[in-house]
Amino acid sequence: MSLIKDLQDGQRVNALYLVNNVSKGVTNTGSPYLSVTLQDKSGTIEAKIWAATPEDEELYVVGNIVNIVGDVNNYRDALQLKIQSGELMYLEPEQVSQFVPSSPHTMEELKVRLDTYLASFKEGDLKELVNTLINKHYSEFLIYPAAVKNHHEFAGGLAHHTLDMADLGEAIAKLYPQLDRDLLIAGILVHDLGKVIELSGPVLPKYTDVGKLIGHISLCAAEILATAKELNTNEEIATLLTHMVLAHHGKMEYGSPITPKTQEALTLSMIDDYDSKMMMLSKAYDEIEPGEFTARQWALDNGTFYKAKNDEE
Repeated sequence: MSLIKDLQDGQRVNALYLVNNVSKGVTNTGSPYLSVTLQDKSGTIEAKIWAATPEDEELYVVGNIVNIVGDVNNYRDALQLKIQSGELMYLEPEQVSQFVPSSPHTMEELKVRLDTYLASFKEGDLKELVNTLINKHYSEFLIYPAAVKNHHEFAGGLAHHTLDMADLGEAIAKLYPQLDRDLLIAGILVHDLGKVIELSGPVLPKYTDVGKLIGHISLCAAEILATAKELNTNEEIATLLTHMVLAHHGKMEYGSPITPKTQEALTLSMIDDYDSKMMMLSKAYDEIEPGEFTARQWALDNGTFYKAKNDEE
């Protein structure tokens, strides 16, 4: 596969790319053409289809994965792809990682970590409830992003974010034994599970209609209560877990319908906030050199952050 970031002027390309955007135009001579933005996990490139046909318009649709044959050229100091031909490809959902930014953890690594946590609970209603909820959406949980933008907005981002939070929760529970470890980890694992309904998927994610109208917090809370009823789960366990999901944004102005009212709910909201902000900072630091400040980060009180120089400099 020819990664977009590695393409060079004059190169002939025969590779699969995701159609990110399409617009139609007409040349000065009246000939129709398409401007297409192609994408893979390394970036995007603008492409042109001259003398475009109706068949081209049906092929180059946002979200399609197309096997492209074309030539790279330099146009106004930027690389552009002149498409010669294309063929629609149908791939399995787990193969999307080659077309979109994805977690640095492999799918197998995420799966092993998730399975380990699902098996780690003491036997009882809580373990049954959490395993039932996760297993209902297991495949989507592993490949969905955690957001459309801001943090963990990549394939596998939901599992990446959740499992990093679980690792933090495990460490915190050892420091503070008054916490119910199993309840804390259970809340972490399911807190964003509603995003597999709120978001459209890992490829060019957007909010679904039900996501816009109800949101992942309410969707997840409703699913917990419905599943608990089916399993005849202990009422207090179901209530405590639902409360953790409803309160995990910490404040009502941040989207939670209730503020944390248990120590596990408070801990979950703080871990979620911390992991999200650290991912935002990581992205911001990737864009600057040591000794520089980041651009203002609106989600971090519009602050700027300094990237320390290496010790050896």
